[in-house]
Amino acid sequence: MKIRIVSPGKIKEKWLAAGIDEYKKRISKYASVEIIEVPDSPDTIPVDRALAKEGEAILSKIGPSDVVWAADLHGDLLTSEEFSKKMISDIEKGGSVLTLVIGGSNGLDPSVVKRADRRVAFGNITMTHMMTRLILLEQVYRGFKIANGEKYHK
Repeated sequence: MKIRIVSPGKIKEKWLAAGIDEYKKRISKYASVEIIEVPDSPDTIPVDRALAKEGEAILSKIGPSDVVWAADLHGDLLTSEEFSKKMISDIEKGGSVLTLVIGGSNGLDPSVVKRADRRVAFGNITMTHMMTRLILLEQVYRGFKIANGEKYHK
């Protein structure tokens, strides 16, 4: 099994990179994790152009048959159990691969949202796309633990 995360930008904060690495290590018991970083757009260009540029870069990393989830404020709010069930189901649909997409600081271009097979939200709060990467990996790990009937989830 493989989890692919496609997101703009590089992680600069050491503490955040350490957390991401920790969850990648934990997930490795169940699946490999590939993080694909595409260039993020500078704040100096108009938002619509920035979104389009990032969207194009994200879509270039997604194959036509990939099963894609988009982290989206307007997506479905799932419990951890629902997340786990849908994640395992979509991994099976995707030939053992699930691609998770996180937008940049301005969100996701509509073309990426349209391409997504599923849109998931992590509540009504706004968090940085870098923090979203960590939270998403934690939920993937929790999802595997739930699916395997292992202790962790509370």
